[in-house]
Amino acid sequence: MRSVDEQLARVLSAAVRPAPVRVAISEAQGLLCAEEVVAERALPGFDQAAVDGYAVRSVDVQAAAESPVALPVVGEIPAGSRQPRRLQPGQAVRVVTGAPLPTLADAVVPLDYTDDNPAKVTVRQPVPSAAFVRRTGEDVQTGDVAVRRGAPIGAAQVGLLAAVGRNKVLVHPRPRVSLISVGEELVDVDRTPGQGQVYDVNSYALAAAARDAGAEVTRVGIVSSDPRRLREVVEGRLLLSEIVVIAGGAGGSAGEEVRRSLADLGVLDVTRVAMHPGSVQGFGRLGPDQVPTFVLPGNPVSALVVFEVLVRPLIRAALGKHNPHRRTVTASLLSPVTSVKGRRGFLRAQLLRDPDNGSYLVQPLGTSGSHLLASLAEANCLLLVEDDVMEVAVGEDVRVSFLSQRA
Repeated sequence: MRSVDEQLARVLSAAVRPAPVRVAISEAQGLLCAEEVVAERALPGFDQAAVDGYAVRSVDVQAAAESPVALPVVGEIPAGSRQPRRLQPGQAVRVVTGAPLPTLADAVVPLDYTDDNPAKVTVRQPVPSAAFVRRTGEDVQTGDVAVRRGAPIGAAQVGLLAAVGRNKVLVHPRPRVSLISVGEELVDVDRTPGQGQVYDVNSYALAAAARDAGAEVTRVGIVSSDPRRLREVVEGRLLLSEIVVIAGGAGGSAGEEVRRSLADLGVLDVTRVAMHPGSVQGFGRLGPDQVPTFVLPGNPVSALVVFEVLVRPLIRAALGKHNPHRRTVTASLLSPVTSVKGRRGFLRAQLLRDPDNGSYLVQPLGTSGSHLLASLAEANCLLLVEDDVMEVAVGEDVRVSFLSQRA
């Protein structure tokens, strides 16, 4: 039986990052920048008022430290003004936040420091040079790197790209993942199952998991296990995907049929991995482009756990993430658990905070039965039990892997 770590190493060695593409900045969120974005203009691009007030020469209001200074107001500059203005000594110009400063002005007196008289303003408090002014290039200078290659693009990076005038950016795109369900017993959710039939859970659940991991997803849905039909569908998806996931047909006679159907596309290594649930699974690189292809158990809980442990890290690695794994923490166990000897357990659980000291607590959910989907839906973490451990008592520390998006 192959260890989880060995299987994961095989999977991650197949990670291929798609070639960078240029996209609109509105579509870049969540991706990694694939270029050094150099600012072609300064930010701010001109000296501007940081508050509503009066643009002045700071030297003209220094005497306000002793007694109020009155200055004639010779105009007003709104935000967005393109009309150049020049300030003469001993004058003031009314400005609003973001307005360009007139020539010779080196400070802004906030309204709170004045009587806000529109004709002749009285300044009651002095301001130093550059006070309440956003200087040209204070944020970004021309030639500065605004967003670095490899940086995750979030809201702030999108805003900065817009601020330096970039409407497109080169990014590492989301890997394309195709999800296929195999099984003669399956029907889609818009139909009523007959005797012996069940809904196709896997293609929906795994598609959601792949999107959560950051992939661009195609949910192919149910495909007949007829060898010719299955081969046609998989071969077509290999041309359009960076990762293909087949749910169902990992073990038994169904597994043999799947392997035979795809044999001329490459080698699918179906083996037992020392984990539960989801021990029997397959992985290989198929087609002329050697596309990583998974065969997962048909059981939805097992399929989702194997996806979480093995497929999700591959998607994250293909996105270019330096650490493709979920965050893990140590938590104190609230109920005893048992595990299968010789297999690493991935048990559904709820991660909690101790209200007294803020430490992590973990509550196992239900039994370890691989068919219990409802408990997985309630879980916000997987409780990890190592291969050589069969029982863990209340109060013992265990490793916990987050399932929530914040991880």
